[in-house]
Amino acid sequence: MASYDVTIRGAGIFGLSVAYACQSRGARVQVVDPGGVAAGASGGIVGALAPHMPENWNPKKAFQFDSLIMARELWPEVEALTGLPTGYARSGRLQPIADDRALALARARALGAAELWQGKASWEIVDAAGDWAPLSATGKLIHDTLSAHIHPRAATGALAKAVEMRGGLIATEAPDAGAVVWATGAAGLAALSEDFGSPVGMGIKGQAALFALDRVGLPQLFADTLHLIPHWDGTVAVGSTTEREFADPTATDALLEDVIARARRAVPALAEAPVTARWAGLRPRAKSRAPLLGPWPGRPGHYVANGGFKIGFGMAPKVGAVMADLVLSGIDHIPADFAVSALA
Repeated sequence: MASYDVTIRGAGIFGLSVAYACQSRGARVQVVDPGGVAAGASGGIVGALAPHMPENWNPKKAFQFDSLIMARELWPEVEALTGLPTGYARSGRLQPIADDRALALARARALGAAELWQGKASWEIVDAAGDWAPLSATGKLIHDTLSAHIHPRAATGALAKAVEMRGGLIATEAPDAGAVVWATGAAGLAALSEDFGSPVGMGIKGQAALFALDRVGLPQLFADTLHLIPHWDGTVAVGSTTEREFADPTATDALLEDVIARARRAVPALAEAPVTARWAGLRPRAKSRAPLLGPWPGRPGHYVANGGFKIGFGMAPKVGAVMADLVLSGIDHIPADFAVSALA
């Protein structure tokens, strides 16, 4: 019978990233999830890898920046290993500038990006042009090159395959072996809350849609609080809602129809594009609004990697790296604001 150094509970983006990073350090891993790969929020359709604003810098923004840079090597590596697409593209992002005040703020943020992004990405003000651009009252757009995008389902599928090709096990059932990392999304936050005797987070419902529109290779757009992602397969994903109250976490409804209508208004190229798919699911949001990482207090040998919410795919490369360092070597590079122990 095979033995393992690490068991990861949860086959979403955090769990698979931790598994892959542990393997990179020589560990034998198994990933266990009763629902299979990407059964929860990681099976969504949007996949915006978008940074925080380059201002008021803090450990969370710095962590995310590092992770977005790490993604530039991780996802091409996974594709080369497996021969499978992940949908990863470093195509940047365009955002409309509403008025003179917003224009002045955008220029100030360009200065912040020049310093904080270390010359690895840029934040520029450009003229709106072409049909793949959000409507802008000033005729100007922000174009940043730190943003990227990915296809969540394709990426998790490819990453799971990579884990298997490196000798890891992906299973729906298996007993714990070695250190145990709990990356179980919304259900995991509920379990933590019960263990701590107070809420540490919850599942937030999101709804998204796919349009049949080929804009492969073009930047993602951000308009009217919506992400619009031109995927490699000739679709455009639009999302999402943020719902704390709902009857059915996986049902789409009038709130998604509003998202679709707003997207068509913001980007005329979508006006006649048919909607080919709709998605709804729960995304794990920690009370701290940051990922929850580190040892599970009171449970020796058990660890937590949770709370990705809307930025899970963007945070995942560095989440995997710091969790592998902690679990395998006892090296703790986790920001204090992320630590599970701070909630106990």
